[in-house]
Amino acid sequence: MAKSHLKRLAAPRTWAIARKDNVYIARPNPGAHKMLFGISLSTAMTDMINCAQTNREVKSILHHKEILVDGVRRKDEKFMVGLMDTISIKEIGEYYRVILSRKGKLTIVKIEQKEALIKPSRIINKTLLKKGLMQLNLIDGRNMIVKDGKYNVGDTLMLSLPKQDIKEQLKLEKGMCAYLIGGKHMGEVGMIESIEGSKIRLKSGKTAYETAKSYAFVVGREKPSITLNVQAEDNN
Repeated sequence: MAKSHLKRLAAPRTWAIARKDNVYIARPNPGAHKMLFGISLSTAMTDMINCAQTNREVKSILHHKEILVDGVRRKDEKFMVGLMDTISIKEIGEYYRVILSRKGKLTIVKIEQKEALIKPSRIINKTLLKKGLMQLNLIDGRNMIVKDGKYNVGDTLMLSLPKQDIKEQLKLEKGMCAYLIGGKHMGEVGMIESIEGSKIRLKSGKTAYETAKSYAFVVGREKPSITLNVQAEDNN
């Protein structure tokens, strides 16, 4: 079997796919996401959105219909889609976002059209450039050059699609709403109670817990600004 495929049983544990179906599944092209948090557009369409049954059907749909990922039309069935990406099927008016469930699986949830125009992206690094400019490195592989030094590692940028302009900054600080993308509390949403060094303490309902600060993805102030239906069931 060509390198464009891999065995379902050997696919990353984060992929919410049926392991005992066809032996092979499409391998995504290298992209902005790590393969642990990214799948091919073909897999998203056949195994998660269920708008196609075979890779041939996927190719036909991508060729004849307008399928957008983060507001940009994609025709390559092996294009990698990943955490927080949006998928828009304009012809039938359906919109989706890729998230992580509480079982640590990539899953796809339906969203409203207006939400498909927003992409949250977390700052994972920043570099001071000449002339007072700053380069921000984002979790989905994007790099942005900004003039303002107010942005910090751990903050979330709400980007407008497809231009990717900064619509809003959500700071990693006490009182903000965070979504966990790692650790044993993956998929949980809670309010930040405190941050001490590399640790962060959150509260969800009556339950409080501590985890690594690097797992916290800020998604809103008093409540999430995006749909996070993490109750979605996972396939095995």
